[in-house]
Amino acid sequence: MWEKKSNKRGIIIGMAKVAEPTQDFVPIREIRDGVVVLKNNSLRLVLIASALNFALKSEDEKEATILQYQNFLNSLDFQIQLFIQSRKLDIKPYLMTLQDRAKEQTNELLQIQTREYIDFIKNFTLTTDVMTKTFFVVVPYDPPIVDVTKKGFLASFLPGRQPKTATAEQDLFLERRTQLEQRAGVVVQGLGRFGIRAIPLGTEELVELYFKIFNPGEASMPSGN
Repeated sequence: MWEKKSNKRGIIIGMAKVAEPTQDFVPIREIRDGVVVLKNNSLRLVLIASALNFALKSEDEKEATILQYQNFLNSLDFQIQLFIQSRKLDIKPYLMTLQDRAKEQTNELLQIQTREYIDFIKNFTLTTDVMTKTFFVVVPYDPPIVDVTKKGFLASFLPGRQPKTATAEQDLFLERRTQLEQRAGVVVQGLGRFGIRAIPLGTEELVELYFKIFNPGEASMPSGN
């Protein structure tokens, strides 16, 4: 965004670029009852999914898994997004647990072995990035597009328009969330057919997830204190 820059006499001498707030680049309007509400009134429900060790399966199992995955995708009448979050593993809590265990050991030999193991983990993580991967499935729901020439009740369903009352807005949100949860149920059931468990994230988990996405350099969310 640009604004005019003038001198004391009011004579325009150029244009200065004004920094836009970060919120303008974030498409999320709010996170509510475990649902992400975008600025265009679309809804998103995020499922966290378990991993599947494909390499350890036999050839027949691999073919069966691929076929089930294809059938799952073909059965959907809506789009989904598969998202993999890869982050460096924070090994400090694990090292602290090992140090506590070493102090509790009454056997001197076990104490020495535990300390040597701690040193090994420290040296290993200094030379190698230990990564953790988390798998997510994003289920969308976009409000239906209605005839813009119609007025009255249908006008409240238009994307970008707000209902007149808080009660109408809440009822509309609950109706759309029900549609979204039905879609999520189809996805959970389909993934379960080939051994992948998926559960929806709650509001706090969604806030933490999106905070880490938009703040990749931060290890954790700042406290409210």
